[in-house]
Amino acid sequence: MDVESSTQRFWLFKEEPDHYSYDRLVEDGETVWDGVTNNLALKHLRSVKKGDLALFYHTGKEKRVVGVMRIKSDPYPNPKLRDPKLVVVDVEPVQHLPRPVGLSEIKSDAKLKGFELVRLPRLSIMPVPKEIWDKILRMANTKTQ
Repeated sequence: MDVESSTQRFWLFKEEPDHYSYDRLVEDGETVWDGVTNNLALKHLRSVKKGDLALFYHTGKEKRVVGVMRIKSDPYPNPKLRDPKLVVVDVEPVQHLPRPVGLSEIKSDAKLKGFELVRLPRLSIMPVPKEIWDKILRMANTKTQ
């Protein structure tokens, strides 16, 4: 990514592509990321800041990282609900990955065994350490045999 700052953080957001896919985000141009109710995922979502970047991960049958998106807003209470603990953020697409990176590929890399995607597979939002972010982007640019 060409627009990184020293305070920028990196995330992975999961979504079922039948519900909302990366292609739909590209079509829409931006969306409100809502529907997060898990306490740990909400804790992570509350830590997201405007300008951070996130990997878009398709869950379900696909189980793969397919794109990068930018966080357009700081977290704010979901305007559709009356619970201030349930926050949302606005996101926009940055780019499709040149090649999707599958969960099996991530799991097979010894350097990624401590990544929350491997350790806590049901968590819908998680931080991505910079070295893992860079590794996944390198993997996305590598052709498989």
